[in-house]
Amino acid sequence: IVCCLFCCFFFDIPATPCVLPFPFGGRVNCAHATGDALRADMDALPITEATGLPYSSSVDGVAHACGHDAHTAILMAAGAALAAAPELPGRVRLIFQPAEEVMPGGALDAIEAGVLNGVDRIFGLHCDPRLPVGQVGVRVGAITSAADLLELRLTSPGGHTSRPHLTADLVHALGTVITNLPAVISRRVDPRSGTILVWGAVHAGEAANAVPEEGVLLGTLRTADHDVWLKMESLVNPAVESLLAPTGVGFTLNYRRGVPPVVCDAESTAYLSAGVDAALGEGGLTSTEQSSGGEDFGWYLEHAPGAFARLGVWDGKGPQRDLHQGTFVLDERALLTGTRVMVHTALSALAGSRD
Repeated sequence: IVCCLFCCFFFDIPATPCVLPFPFGGRVNCAHATGDALRADMDALPITEATGLPYSSSVDGVAHACGHDAHTAILMAAGAALAAAPELPGRVRLIFQPAEEVMPGGALDAIEAGVLNGVDRIFGLHCDPRLPVGQVGVRVGAITSAADLLELRLTSPGGHTSRPHLTADLVHALGTVITNLPAVISRRVDPRSGTILVWGAVHAGEAANAVPEEGVLLGTLRTADHDVWLKMESLVNPAVESLLAPTGVGFTLNYRRGVPPVVCDAESTAYLSAGVDAALGEGGLTSTEQSSGGEDFGWYLEHAPGAFARLGVWDGKGPQRDLHQGTFVLDERALLTGTRVMVHTALSALAGSRD
């Protein structure tokens, strides 16, 4: 759909669409020369929409409950506006990226496909239901956190709960890791790094009087510090081994590297801030806190400088529905706000690169 619409928008304009070699992704280049990139994520979530709105998801169990449909619409409109300009001082590459919600993120596939080749800087934004429409939050430094996944599988000979000394008590071993690993990690990293391990799922056995033979524990490990993120796996593996050694259970730890923090450099953030000011005027630009959530935009910033913004989508009256909820809605006025911000950010960055 994106490629078809762009062929209509840019029929008489020197744009070069290129479909990435994986499902539902693409990039479009507007105008000429080297320049900067604007990125939007496109994927939905395995969530049932409960908004009751006329444009609710028509696919059962799938919904855009994180605003990615808005991001795509905004970038489409920004591309159309940039392409209609009589002349641009450089190229603006539009990246429509799938699989942001699937760790380690579709950004890695996009980068491998070459979307950053010739790109000087990259910019993006994300809906924020905590900010009212008409405001955009920016931040120098980390604006999101790194997020990794832990999957721990334990094995035991099993047995009767009346004779735990004759087997390996798997449930007790799970409890040992659940309670102690977060504490161990918190003592091995700088407490100012915002590092936190939280378990999301645990399962073992069915009967009250049987020691189970298998168990699984799932969780996320997040940190606000890029340097801490780089060494987390090397801290977790020996910690798990030492905690489980006295229990006698077998284990397999699958540590899945997720996404790095999105770290906005000062110069790119200045271009983004100038774009917000030009687009929205006084009162549009605001600061934002670092989120503990992950965002695969961070992978782009491992290769090129850039900045990321929080787009206010709250109507200022109703409840502030959180992201990843089936009831999440946004004020559609934010679509125009986001479009203007993306256009003026691109122009600000292109002008700055010529100075």
